[in-house]
Amino acid sequence: MELRQLVYFDAVVRQGGFTRAAESLHIAQPAISAQIRRLETELGTVLLERSTRRVSLTHAGELFWARTRRVLDELDGARAELEQLSSVLRGRVRIGATQVMGTLQLAIQLADFRRRYPGLGLSLRSGLMEILLEALDNGELDVVLGPIHADLPSRYIARPLVEESLVLVSPPGHRLSDPAGSLAAARNESFVCLPTGSGLHDILTKAAAAAGFVPRIEFETYSPASIRELVAAGLGVALVAASAAHAPGPPVEIYPVSHLTHPSIGLIVLDDRPLTPAAGAFRDFLARTLPTPPDPTD
Repeated sequence: MELRQLVYFDAVVRQGGFTRAAESLHIAQPAISAQIRRLETELGTVLLERSTRRVSLTHAGELFWARTRRVLDELDGARAELEQLSSVLRGRVRIGATQVMGTLQLAIQLADFRRRYPGLGLSLRSGLMEILLEALDNGELDVVLGPIHADLPSRYIARPLVEESLVLVSPPGHRLSDPAGSLAAARNESFVCLPTGSGLHDILTKAAAAAGFVPRIEFETYSPASIRELVAAGLGVALVAASAAHAPGPPVEIYPVSHLTHPSIGLIVLDDRPLTPAAGAFRDFLARTLPTPPDPTD
């Protein structure tokens, strides 16, 4: 039994006759007829009832055609997967990432992905979420990794990957009045924060307003690591992601913060722009290797 015999048999059934099958396959009709007869001889049964007007399946033909479709469907699926793999191997993924990654160890994930697709091109750009989303809009990036804020515009699709939390940090030896984690305990302190327009700046100002005060932000920086350095130098306190506070760096006092949550860290893409095969492979790779955190809206 040959694969072409299955293809010819399937075409005859779907086209309703040998002539139409030959036309659809661009093959001479006698060649198809000969291969079907050979197939029936090998199977020892008649698959098709032939008449001058139509061709119909025998009972054996119905059973065999069902099996034939499964085989051909599997082959079509295999071809599609190989074509996609070929596209991935030739592609490139342009990734934007904020410096706050929670428990997502981006360097390790990128290295693992590169080992899986060694011929794939990768590029990484770091920055604030606002700048990265603009680059995504402009087609300069394929995906963005970072905090998924509640006010993310509807033109984006976001998939949570890992969780993050907030803590309050102060200079070494500088004890706040409420070690239990009340933001109000820092109402008289100078603050260090990311610039206006950043998600962290928005969280701080809203949380402070809820606690009954306006934070005195004297130092702004574009880097979460710089926030920690400025706090460690004694220039103020800061509300930061827990991953930034516990990362290697200058010592700071760390306080849990009650009633405040940090957005989940996730992957963000544009809703109306299909991902390239390479970018889709990266998205699927993260989805397979990272447990999805619970959706806080559920």
